[in-house]
Amino acid sequence: MIRFGAYMFSFALRSIAVGLLTLSMNAFAGTAMAAQQSGTVKSTHGAWSILCDTPAGAKSEQCALIQNVVAADRPEMGLSVVVLKTADNKAKILRVLAPLGVLLPNGLGLNVDGKDIGRAYFVRCFEDGCYAEVILEEQLVQTLKTGKAATFIVFQTPEEGIGIPVELNGFGEGFDALP
Repeated sequence: MIRFGAYMFSFALRSIAVGLLTLSMNAFAGTAMAAQQSGTVKSTHGAWSILCDTPAGAKSEQCALIQNVVAADRPEMGLSVVVLKTADNKAKILRVLAPLGVLLPNGLGLNVDGKDIGRAYFVRCFEDGCYAEVILEEQLVQTLKTGKAATFIVFQTPEEGIGIPVELNGFGEGFDALP
């Protein structure tokens, strides 16, 4: 079993990812989540897009592999799933933005093709929502590349998990194309 939440988190890229997430989505309000992208979509790979922008103060363009999803039965419950490389290209990070109001102690669950992968704990909340992130180790990358369907699970109560499906179609191609 992959230890989805057992790693120290890198906060150095928080501003980059927050900027990219802000560019890629509106707040989770009303009955729909609309993508608001002022960055440049460099390519699309199945359900995933590579979005690039030069954040304020950055010397070069930063890119992330992004997919925004909404629970079919709860339109107010959406996620933004982001994969990005650290500035030194030594690590890859999976960062998920969930809406405010999720139960933080239960963390964010991940299930791929019916198999429980584990949980990542929320590390911070801001105006736009709460963030969970993990370093993407090779075993998890391969699971996501070869998987057919993923479900991220957030909790509103200790007993009530809400499964939000994320398409893995195009993840491998997009991950490999991420600059």
